[in-house]
Amino acid sequence: MEDLGILIADQDTEFLREVADSFTGAGYQVETTDSAVHIICNILKKQIPVVILGSDFDKRINPLQLMQLLKKCNRHLAVILVSDEASLPQVKRISKEKVLYQAFRPLSTA
Repeated sequence: MEDLGILIADQDTEFLREVADSFTGAGYQVETTDSAVHIICNILKKQIPVVILGSDFDKRINPLQLMQLLKKCNRHLAVILVSDEASLPQVKRISKEKVLYQAFRPLSTA
């Protein structure tokens, strides 16, 4: 299998670990972060094709604004937004930004 890079961004370290372990086990090259600056630098330097973005990973920037910026850095970038909510206005904005997929954050098993 060709190496495929995935960047996972979220504040929740448990979520990062679980998702990273799943993708690593499937053969993907996985990197994790909790910083918008780190995401942008990686997209510009490495041209990572997929970003899994937690909706509240960095309080300094709105996730939709970050997605717009990321798409300007790499128009072929696939973005998966992991969110706790799915209000109609948010879904419409996400569709407009051509986000690949919106997933819901899994419920805690603890």
